[in-house]
Amino acid sequence: MKSSSNSGLVYSTDSGRMCPDCRMPLAQCVCKARAASTGDGAVRVSRQTKGRGGKSVTLIKGLALDPTALALLGKQLRTACGSGGTVKDGVIEVQGDHCELVMEALRKHGHHPKRTGG
Repeated sequence: MKSSSNSGLVYSTDSGRMCPDCRMPLAQCVCKARAASTGDGAVRVSRQTKGRGGKSVTLIKGLALDPTALALLGKQLRTACGSGGTVKDGVIEVQGDHCELVMEALRKHGHHPKRTGG
């Protein structure tokens, strides 16, 4: 079996997942690979009511932003819609059915959103 220069430590029981570029634990990673791993860049906007007592929520997934930029964008989208919401696990949730308004705001910020779901 050949050894490759790309092979390296991927997971450690001491520190968890390792960054493939800087070989540091993801919690201490300072390179760009960590920011790119949060989303795939294909911004998807959908509406969901499942598990929310019949109330609709607009979901924005796939944004390749770091957590602080994601929280800032979430705040701007909630302000534009005039409603509440949150950011959980890389997904922005805006209360209410605001898909078209969110898509316009994302286009103004330079993203290319796509509508998913029904």
